[in-house]
Parts: sequence; C-alpha cells; structure tokens
Amino acid sequence: MCRVMFLSCLVFQRTLLRYYLFEGLRYVWLSRKGAFCSVRYRRYEHLAQRSLYGANLIDVPVKSYMKLLVEEILNPFYVFQVFSVILWTIDTYYIYASIIVFISFISIGISLYETRKQSVTLRSMARFVTNVTIRRDSGQEECVSSEDLVPGDCLIIPQEGLLLPCDAALLAGECLVNESMLTGESVPVLKTSLPAVDRKYSSDSERRHTLFCGTQLIQAKGGRPGGAGAVAVVTSTGFFTAKGNLVSSILYPQPIDFRFYKDAFKFLFILGFFALIGSIYIFVVLYKVTWLELIIRSLDIVTIAVPPALPAAITAGTIYAQNRLKSEGVFCISPPRINVCGKVSLFCFDKTGTLTEDGLDVWGVVEAGPAGFSELVPDPQQLPAGPMLSGLACCHTVTLLRGQPIGDPLELMMVESTGWGCFESMSLPGVYCPRLFRRQGQSQAVAIVGRFPFSSALQRMSVVTVDRGGRSALAFIKGAPEMVASLCRPETVPSQFASELRNFSSEGLRVLALGCKTVDSSQLHFFEVEKDMQFLGFLMMKNQVKKESGEVINILTAAQVRNVMVTGDNILTAVSVAKSCGMVAPEEKVIYVIANPHTARSMPTLKFSLQDGGSVLMRATVFARMSPDQKTQLVKELQKLNYRVGMCGDGANDCGALRAADVGVSLSEAEASVASPFTSKTQNISCVPLLIREGRCSLVTSFSLFRYMALYSLIQFISVIILSTVSTSPGDWQFVFWDLVLVTVLALVMGMGGPSLVLHPHRPPASLLALPVLGSLFIHTCLIALGQLAALFITKSQDWFVPLNSTVFGTKNLPNMENTSVFALSGFQYIIMAIAVTKGYPHKKPLYHNWIFFGVLIVQLALMTWLVLYPGHVVGLFFQLYNFTDMNFKMLLVALAALNLLICFVVEVSKDGMLLLSFFLGYYKMMGFNIEGKIMKT
Repeated sequence: MCRVMFLSCLVFQRTLLRYYLFEGLRYVWLSRKGAFCSVRYRRYEHLAQRSLYGANLIDVPVKSYMKLLVEEILNPFYVFQVFSVILWTIDTYYIYASIIVFISFISIGISLYETRKQSVTLRSMARFVTNVTIRRDSGQEECVSSEDLVPGDCLIIPQEGLLLPCDAALLAGECLVNESMLTGESVPVLKTSLPAVDRKYSSDSERRHTLFCGTQLIQAKGGRPGGAGAVAVVTSTGFFTAKGNLVSSILYPQPIDFRFYKDAFKFLFILGFFALIGSIYIFVVLYKVTWLELIIRSLDIVTIAVPPALPAAITAGTIYAQNRLKSEGVFCISPPRINVCGKVSLFCFDKTGTLTEDGLDVWGVVEAGPAGFSELVPDPQQLPAGPMLSGLACCHTVTLLRGQPIGDPLELMMVESTGWGCFESMSLPGVYCPRLFRRQGQSQAVAIVGRFPFSSALQRMSVVTVDRGGRSALAFIKGAPEMVASLCRPETVPSQFASELRNFSSEGLRVLALGCKTVDSSQLHFFEVEKDMQFLGFLMMKNQVKKESGEVINILTAAQVRNVMVTGDNILTAVSVAKSCGMVAPEEKVIYVIANPHTARSMPTLKFSLQDGGSVLMRATVFARMSPDQKTQLVKELQKLNYRVGMCGDGANDCGALRAADVGVSLSEAEASVASPFTSKTQNISCVPLLIREGRCSLVTSFSLFRYMALYSLIQFISVIILSTVSTSPGDWQFVFWDLVLVTVLALVMGMGGPSLVLHPHRPPASLLALPVLGSLFIHTCLIALGQLAALFITKSQDWFVPLNSTVFGTKNLPNMENTSVFALSGFQYIIMAIAVTKGYPHKKPLYHNWIFFGVLIVQLALMTWLVLYPGHVVGLFFQLYNFTDMNFKMLLVALAALNLLICFVVEVSKDGMLLLSFFLGYYKMMGFNIEGKIMKT
C-alpha cells in the first residue's frame, strides 16, 4: 500500500495550499517554517476548514485485484522467480519451470485473496459514518454527517450516548465511556468537563476530559438545559484520532530493531558470494562449451545458491506461534514481535489488577483529630455522622447506569461499605444518602455538584458537594496519602502520620487518605478546591495477590528473567505485595531509595543516568509512586542498559509504558487495542511465561528454518557444481523431487512443533551471523560436500563403473552413474539437514511431539531408501536414474547417508553442548558478582 500520495494544490482564502498525505495523515506546507507540518487547529470558515483537514474518515483503501496483482508481481521474490523461470525454460527444464509457474500462480492467488480480505475487514472496522448534531456559531443546532466534522465544531452529545466518530474535549456535562477498544479496560470511565484554565490543551494530559474516537459513550448528562446530554468540541478527525492511530499502527507497523531480521538479509549476500564463486568455477571448467551455454550455466548457479523464498520461510515459525497464542486467548497485532519475546530479559508488572485482584475489601478506617488518630473502625458504617463518612460516600466517580452503580471496583467497594446509596439525577452528577435512616442526621441527602476524576499523574481526585437546599458546600479530596497530606493544612495532619502510614502499608494494605474543606459552590476550579484542606484520616483496603502471580514470578526467576514491579501505590504496600508474590525473598534485606518528595505544586522527580542511577536501575525490584510518564521513562532507560523489556499492565494507566516496551501485554477482554501489541483475555500474568515460551519457540524455529533453507541451497549448489565438473547435471524431475517432494514439505511442517513446557535459563541467540551459527553452517557444508564427493568417488572406484559421454553436456547424457549416486546421497542430505537443525531442547518440545513432521521424515526416509535400493524400471526412467545391479553398492550408499546423519547430529549436539557450557560458566560468574549486590531492592 502506498504510504505517500501527493495531491493537487487547493486554493482557499486566496492562499495556495500545498499538502501531502502520509499514512493517512495530512501535512501542510508552512512558508514561515519552510517545511511540511501536520495540520493544527485554526479557526476558518467551515468550507476552508474542510479543505484544510479533509473529510472525517478513517478510510482504508481496498485495491482492485488487478492492482494487487501488479504489486505482487513486482515483489523482489516474484521478479527473481520470473527471471529463474525464463532461465530454466531456455535451459530446457520445461517441466520444472511449468510446475514452479503453476505453484506461483496458486501462491499469488491465495496472497491476493487474503490481502484483499484483510483490507475489506479493516475497512469495515475503521470506516464509520453517522449523523451527529452540531451547534453553529449562531447558536443554531444542525444535524450533519460525521464526515463533515472538522476540529472546532461544537458537538451535541445525546443523553443515551453514541459511538463517537472523532476525538473531542468535553465542555459541559459528564459522560460515561467504554474505552475498551482504546485501552483494553473493560470498566467504563467517567469523563468530566474541561476546566476553564489558561493553558494549552493536550489530549494526553487532559485524558479525563477527552472523548476518543471509536469509544462508546454510554450515558451523557448535566451539560444541557434539563440536565440531559453533554457538549464537546471536536479536536481531531480522521487518522489524527485515537482510533486512526490504531488503524495506522495496523496498516503501517513500525519497523522492529531486532538483530535476527537484519542478519537474515545480510546472510543473503553471503550466499550471493557463493553464487559468484560457483559462476567463476563454471567458467573455468566449462571453457569448451558455447558462450550461451556458459552464461546459462553460470546464471543457473545464482538461482540455486540464493533461495528467493528464504525471507518468507523464516516467518513460518511466527505464524504457527501466533495461531497457538490465539487459541490460548492471546491476540497479537504485530507478529514480528513474537520473536522479540524470545529475547526478553526483564519484565515489568503493574501491581493493582495485574499482580493483585481488581476487587478490594475494606479493611478499616482511622480518623484524624487534634489528639492524633482514632482507634481502627473496621466497618465504615460504624463511623459517626460527619465529614469522614460523607467523604467515603461521595468522593468517587461511581455513577448509575439503568439503575445499577458502575465504576472503579475500589470505589464501588468503598461506597458499599458506607451503607449509602446513589440516586438518579439528570441535572447533577449524583445524589447520595444512607439507605437506612437509623442515626440522627444521616437522613439528609448530599449532592455532588462538581467532580474532578482521579488522575494517575496527580495521584488524587476531588468532588464538591452540597447538602439539601445548597446551604453549605464541602469539597472532598481522596488519593495517595503523601499527596493528600501535602494539600492539607499542616496543623490538621497528625504527627503520627508517617508511622501510621508505614504500619498499614507494611501489612500490604492499600492506604488512601481523605481531606475536606468548606468552599464556595460557585468556584469549582480544582486548583482552588484542592488546597488548604483539612486532613480527615486513612481508608485501608486489602488487595489480595492473585494466586497465579507467585507461580509466574517463580517461573520467571528460575528462567533468569528479571522481575520488576512498577506501581503508583505506596512503596511499603508494593514491597509487601512483592514479598507475597516472590519478587523479594522474605530473608532478603531491603534498601529503600527515595526520590524527591511530593509537593503541592510539583510531582516527584527521578532522573536516571548511568553515573547516578545505573546501580538503581540494575538492581531495583520495586518502583513505587510512579506516574504513567515515569513508567514510560523507566522502560526506556532499562532498554538503554541493553535489556529486552516486557511490560504487563491493564492498558489504561500503562498505555505509554506498554507501547514503549519491546513486548507490551495488556490484560483485556478486547482482541486488539492501541495500548499494546499483545492483548490477553486471561486476567492474570500466566500469559507472560506462555508468551516468552512461544517467543523462544518461534525464534528457534525461525533459526532452524533459516539454516535449513540455506543448507538446502548449499546442498543443491554443491550437487550442481560436482555434476557440472563431470559434464552432467540433475534432471527435470530430479529437481522437482528435491524441491517439492522433499524440501517444501519439510519446510511447511518443520515449524509446527510447540514450545517446551518449561522456561529454561538459557535464552536462544538472536544473531544469525554469530560464530556458532556460521561455524555450524560451514561444518555442515563441508560434510555435505564430503558426502557427495564420497558417493561419486565410491561409484568411480567400482569395477563395473563406466564413465559418461563427455562430448555432450547437461541432461543430454542422462541417465549416468555419477548423477544417480549424487542424486541418491543429496536426497538423503535434504532429510538429514532437517533432522539436524530441528532441535527441541530446551525451548521446543522434542521432535517426536511434532508428529506430522516426524511422520513426514519417516515417509521420506523410506521413500529415498526405496529409490536407492528398489526403484524399478518405470521409476528409474521417470527420474532418469541409472539402474545399479550391485546391491552391495546400493547398501553402501545408504550406509554412507546414515554415517552422514550420525556425524551431522554429533556436530549439532556438540555445538549445543559448548553453547550451554559457556552460558552456565558465564551465568555462575555473574551470580558470583550479584551475590554481593542482590540486597538492593527499591
């Protein structure tokens, strides 16, 4: 698909507009900057706006079959195939060329069908047009098509909500939104109106006030007369929206910086070097033939030595792994990252909802007073009527949907514990009062008139409430204890604050602090609300660790994958959870490294550098009180230390870190989200070892297929060189038998083997140009050449040997003894190399578990043995084989093939043994170093 398309210039407002489209995004020429820049919001006439921004469509082009056919044929693979077919036809290999053409047409047809089918599916998912209501500058409301929306339009959102066709900032009212498509988070989130502040709007920093394209608005209220509906302003359209970003990431995936893929193409040049050497050799040994014959023979060597299907073959393992992952409920929108999973050396985990359960149980409440903290109250319903009870009942974003309260599980549990209930109100965010009026003063209802939802960056939320009649207004704040305390008057914070917080947090409790103050209900700016508060006390909630968390952490630790917890929670709570799930051993000494503290006007800062922070990054296990941006920063800094970093989170607050990581896994019910390349429907981290095992299996399979395809070319290259030396060559049907019956079938089923059930400490290599890989290929190439030469020399040494007619060349002197002996041994070598390079231990199940591949090997070995020992007259004529009558000689050829198999197998086992030995020696040396520094846990 063409990513860049230049369009003709447009003229509006007497200005020439020059722009181009890149990956669906429009870039406009700005003369004062002297560059093309992405379009930004500017207020023009509506027609000028439409000309500038274009239609509000995420339009995935679906190409015609003819256009797809032309693009497919121009693929380097098929260009090389066309060249090869022409060459084979000139060389009178009509049958082989015809079969390759037939197979290529089938392959092209399947490819065109699948490509167009995917385009149609993506187009139907991406393209969405509906009618919406907008308010013009004159105040008049008008129903228009969503295609005509441009940034700056005032969008009217009905009470029943809608599927949003653009990104928009909420100006008035509240909206309950299902953002599972965007973040993978299944719990609906509450969006509130944008505060009137003098700062530049950004959808990233104002997420709690931004409605994203493709998300389902379930309910809107409080933004229009009568309390129904809401009002928003369009901020982005088309591919500039969040949904457009998701579609763009699928259409145009970012290139992956992975050494394996780079080395695969570099290795083609090595094979090209072999082809050059072979061509020179052909010129030397065939000096007597015509120039045309000489050129054909030389070019034929190129088509043999450089397999055009090599890049495609190495993706087979990834395809099989992707299908296995899908069957386990793990979905992937970036298949090349599956191989990257095999090299992950560090995995970061969010705490709440990832390592621990989503739901929390209220453990108790302590109130703050002039004398310090009160006794623990296990049941909030036992609290006396007052600000603490009202704050617990009202300081949240729980809302009613069709009579049922929905919201964050923590807040639902908090409200439930107070015994208060929510009542429907279209003009207000919520009205709350006790369900049972057993105490004097508790029957009075409290209404929420302003709400500032929780922000992970700010680590707090607040609400403004009024009692019946609006006689008095109270603002409540809830959030991280350190943050809430920094916003409260110092004299209201008990002196035991730090010790009480430490005691509760060290027991693994999630601690929230609450505060309140009297406010003017007409001033609803959170900067004014969230200062000079009165500290009310602590709410403690027990968050149970998921039973799978400890098992997975132990598996990863045994596999030498470093585990790191990254959470916005308190450090003591995080360390307690880390001990519960096995990240920190009970007997280990814990050292705490504290960053700059919270202040009322600034977030904590933590700057990493190799000089100052290197030791922390290398040894820390728990990073607490981390904002979403700091999580992303941490992932990037760990990558700078040459870690392959994985990140597992819920997809909401962790979006940035999930995208920045080499392997991001979102725990979600959605099959795909913009949050991460991997999405797991299993709501625990058991998907992480599965992903690493599949990644290692896929990487090993890709290595095996790469080596096999390279060795297949080298086997055929050596056969042709040897036979050309004696003035002959393989026959038409011999090539067909080698390429289709043996190699293609083996390559298709070789990657079906599944991953090992155990994660091994040794990670598979990622470099194809490493000395062990190149050394192994060199040794196997030598053994292949020695085997074929041995077959030729053994044949020539027989008493009954008759040399072929050297006055003719190529297939004209078939059948002959030299060709038949080399054909027999090379046929076995294609099977032998498949056995040698297909290793199971330690990252794949043993070979016999891949019963299809194992069965194919048995059948092919039996077939080759039959062709050598008892081919029969008809088969011999068909393959142009010489009929040897000496059974002892034929048994000797089979024995030679068996010896070749044994030696190649020993070479592979010895190579793996040396690699494992070097790994364990290096590992134990590293452990000797880490024993001194392993106590460093943050």
